[in-house]
Amino acid sequence: MRILIIEDDPAIAANLYDYLEEAGYAPEHVADGLTGLHRAVSADWSAILLDVALPGMDGFTLCRKLREEARRDTPVLMLTAKETLDDRLAGFARGADDYLVKPFSLKEVGARLGALIKRHRGRVVPGVLRHGDISLDPDTLQVERAGRPIKLPRKCLQMLHMLMAAPGRVLRRADLEAELWGDALPDSDTLRSHMHILRRALVAPGESDPIETVHGIGYRLAPGDAA
Repeated sequence: MRILIIEDDPAIAANLYDYLEEAGYAPEHVADGLTGLHRAVSADWSAILLDVALPGMDGFTLCRKLREEARRDTPVLMLTAKETLDDRLAGFARGADDYLVKPFSLKEVGARLGALIKRHRGRVVPGVLRHGDISLDPDTLQVERAGRPIKLPRKCLQMLHMLMAAPGRVLRRADLEAELWGDALPDSDTLRSHMHILRRALVAPGESDPIETVHGIGYRLAPGDAA
């Protein structure tokens, strides 16, 4: 999972980067607001760690532009030395999802990031995921379509889970590959082959394909098949 760190303090940024990398994330760091906004909208991120006091553009303005102009719903955890209620409310008003006051514990950063990412993916409360006549139980890993049980290889099951946990969102090829294979990225046809297997398993004669290819970008569940 990719995390964007927008922080101008080199020591804090280095600590966050090292901690997140060791925790299994793929962090990237930028040190000013203008570059941070550009990176925030030019790639997909699991979450953004955003300092308030930044050169070029402050974090409040960056977050507002991310939400209102770029229309991105990436989870944002704000980091700031300001600790008054008005400061926290200002961050939330501009679209921040959570707030940490410096100095903070790296373990708390990790815990809050994990919670934000799970909530964004709809995984806070375990339950059966449904899209049209397709259901997936994350606890038992049972998949059904119109009451018909479907057996899937592990990677295909993971792909379906990611798609159903983010209904309507386009999942980019690079993000799917990173989630499924980590650093051991496959060749260019591997994801396509797994997607073909998943589609073939889900579609019986007379049924529509629930997965839509967004050419040049990735895949999403077809909106017309939503319940």
